[in-house]
Amino acid sequence: MSEVATMSACAEQATEGELLGRLEEVLEEYQDKSGNLIPILQIAQGIFGYLPENVLKRIALALDKSYSEVAGVVGFYSFFSTVPRGKHLIRVCLGTACYVRGGKLVLEALKQELGIDVGGTTEDRLFSLEVARCFGACGLAPTIMIGEEVRQRVKPARIRAILEEYRGSGNGGNGKAAARKTSARKTSARTKVAAGGRKGARS
Repeated sequence: MSEVATMSACAEQATEGELLGRLEEVLEEYQDKSGNLIPILQIAQGIFGYLPENVLKRIALALDKSYSEVAGVVGFYSFFSTVPRGKHLIRVCLGTACYVRGGKLVLEALKQELGIDVGGTTEDRLFSLEVARCFGACGLAPTIMIGEEVRQRVKPARIRAILEEYRGSGNGGNGKAAARKTSARKTSARTKVAAGGRKGARS
């Protein structure tokens, strides 16, 4: 597990004072390094889980930058967030192929099932919802990404079942592991079927 991931996982157990103490250590380490703003922001987000206003102001002060400059960088890069994110980040592809093949309907189904809009996080802090342009799987549209896993040919009617796989991941991540295994088996089966079809076509 990376340093950032470890700090994020421990964020819920630490007090705000302890988290701010870790931030001070990071600022001291990176303060005199060139191009230090983005690395500091990345680590700070790993510590707190997101980038609240007081953290951005502290970073701006330590680096002798204006708050607007630091906030502008955070707003420019989509991987930074100024609001708490859920354990599972769901991104819906709305690139051309996904949009034409039902990506908008998938997004609406997710919004309805989760009870949040784009950019929102569920009350239990389990899911956050965002949109994206392309995951490089246009031939398998519509697609969504949950964490680092791409789900392909997603149908609105399947959204609840997909989310249930992750809702059961609270106990040691078993649900998420099961979800990955299920997805891997489905992908493997589709690959075998496709390969068989190609062989049949040649023979």
